[in-house]
Amino acid sequence: MPSTRHATPPDPPEILDELTHILSVVRTNCHITDALHATDYTLCVYLLKMREYYRWEHGIPFNAPIPKEALSSWVAGREALWNTLEGESFGSIPLSTRLHDPFDADPINKALNSMGYVYSSGLGRNMRPHFFLGALEQRREYKGYTLYISGKEYARDLAAPPAMSLGRMIFIRRESLRRMLWERIEEWRWNRPANAMQKALECYDFDNAPEEALEQMTERETRSLLLHEIGEVMAGEELGSAWEDLLSEMPHCKAELMMRAVRDHLADALSTLPGLLDEADPASLHFYFANLASLRKMLFPSLLAAYAHWEQTGDLDRLVQLTEAGRNHWMSLARDIVSLNRDCEDDLQHKITTLVESSTF
Repeated sequence: MPSTRHATPPDPPEILDELTHILSVVRTNCHITDALHATDYTLCVYLLKMREYYRWEHGIPFNAPIPKEALSSWVAGREALWNTLEGESFGSIPLSTRLHDPFDADPINKALNSMGYVYSSGLGRNMRPHFFLGALEQRREYKGYTLYISGKEYARDLAAPPAMSLGRMIFIRRESLRRMLWERIEEWRWNRPANAMQKALECYDFDNAPEEALEQMTERETRSLLLHEIGEVMAGEELGSAWEDLLSEMPHCKAELMMRAVRDHLADALSTLPGLLDEADPASLHFYFANLASLRKMLFPSLLAAYAHWEQTGDLDRLVQLTEAGRNHWMSLARDIVSLNRDCEDDLQHKITTLVESSTF
């Protein structure tokens, strides 16, 4: 039976009278997630995320400084709170005179949507639970998917992923997206390298109108996020349960990271890149390549070469052709990985790693 113990809401941006108790439970569940997974980050990333988490809780504008002493005191207090939650179970969500499992998002959402709110829960990278409660801006059908777009957030965890998919439901969190974009901008400003991120930011006027530029960027990247989440659902439908079962059993290791990179490439070949190339919007294309992780770059060097060709010539044909070829390549590789799992009796991690490293494209 999940625990009914709740943490005191921490300086909330706003308390909703009709949701006070629900809000307390969701926030506590967020704290329990953070207590379990805050140490997953490197120290530098952890401090950056804590700073932005403090900014969110206290409603501090992006371009305003954060008081260092107050931040340090808040971090110490938050870590102390997490210590008290060690071993706690996630609380059930009280709605309509009954308790709902916090991961049973569909009936919770049906009740909250009619009140103008949206709730999401699920498992992200490394099986990390995520919870959030926000204001519902849009709910609509999109190409066979139910799309929820949230605005102001009232409960979130440290990671606060800007998008998640549950079955054929897709959640886009605009406030978390804005914060993620701001973090990326801040990271780039530390050294200001001449790279794809610089090209993306040059499409906006961050120097003279940062708030307007951030809103424009958020609007563009909401579309990109939607394309990627649709790709994730499509990839899951193509690969089936055998892939998910293998990934869930895999420890955090090089093979697991490679499997996730392969799936991300497949999702992008199925939906993200076709959509971005069809729109041919330079800002979103540059931002896509700015956010490719090192491992994904290593596995798909020809994609970077095609991007460089587009930068130099303005010709998208190589990217279009490579996306189509990549769809077959990553699908075939993913299926080969599943076959390895069926055929190998030992040393599966090494064999997956060797297979993927020998299949760069």
